[in-house]
Amino acid sequence: MNKTWRTRKLKFDSSWQKAQSIGMGNYSAVTEFFLVGLSQYPEVQFFLFALCLIMYVIILLGNSLLLLISILDSRLHTPMYFFLGNLSLLDICYTSSSILPMLIIFKSGRKSISFMGCALQMVVSLGLGSTECVLLAVMAYDRYVAICNPLRYPIIMNRVLYVHMATWSWIIGCLNSLVQTVLTMVLPFCGNNVIDHLTCEILALLKLICSDISMNVLIMTVASIVLLVIPLLLIFTSYVFILSSIMRINSVEGRKKVFSTCSAHLTVVILFYGSALFMYMKPKSKDTKASDEIIGLSYGVVTPMLNPIIYSLRNKEVKEAVKKVMSRHLHL
Repeated sequence: MNKTWRTRKLKFDSSWQKAQSIGMGNYSAVTEFFLVGLSQYPEVQFFLFALCLIMYVIILLGNSLLLLISILDSRLHTPMYFFLGNLSLLDICYTSSSILPMLIIFKSGRKSISFMGCALQMVVSLGLGSTECVLLAVMAYDRYVAICNPLRYPIIMNRVLYVHMATWSWIIGCLNSLVQTVLTMVLPFCGNNVIDHLTCEILALLKLICSDISMNVLIMTVASIVLLVIPLLLIFTSYVFILSSIMRINSVEGRKKVFSTCSAHLTVVILFYGSALFMYMKPKSKDTKASDEIIGLSYGVVTPMLNPIIYSLRNKEVKEAVKKVMSRHLHL
């Protein structure tokens, strides 16, 4: 199977070079794409399938449990857990849109995806990833208000405000995704339909376009600054004030409790933004590297899997809520 895909890719490359050399201008329209990421390492594909399947199951179970208890337990009807519920829903949808099709490709050996399927996968995964960028910054602001202005917290973070903040996170992420996906998919691919990646990732698709992509690169750069750099600066600024307030807390137990919540959020931020910055802000090379695909897996699988573990499931309130829900279920 892998020899077949390598042969097809070599034939396509030679045909493409020949067409360029004789100045051909008419190419067939692309109706499907072939995902050949990591095909040069067939020995690791079964391992990746098993690993990603296990991680996907953990993601579904962990985030579904967190989402369920944040709805069922009235004690968790606070801005912090409302945002965490949004994050869990986002992670479930994100992995289902990108990792689930990848698992199907690994298992079936059929590496093709339709043009519209590829566009849909890209718009959903890019939109959810962009939404998470904004949502993590919103969550940092929530922690800033809770720790630095505890007496005014219920007034500032009222229901209207935190619902609007979460809603606008989704709107901004979806608008960014829709604009970038449309501007990419309307450009000519000139018959070039071999994607050297595991999913329909926008950077991999841009390398297949045979026309000027300077506008796409400009919009992506602006979006990266708006959705990655600026939120990261806001998070950093929030935590400067948060750490300053923590140092003024006299109680050692109080410091530990506050620091525990903040360290969990910071861990998620480092994992998520570290992967995203590596993917979208590093200097672009001509060829897709295997490291990019591994980082993409980390960005798309590892972070959603760890979110409920390091941010919420170790929280005392969440543990008590889990016990309450489980005991209620057993009594039924």
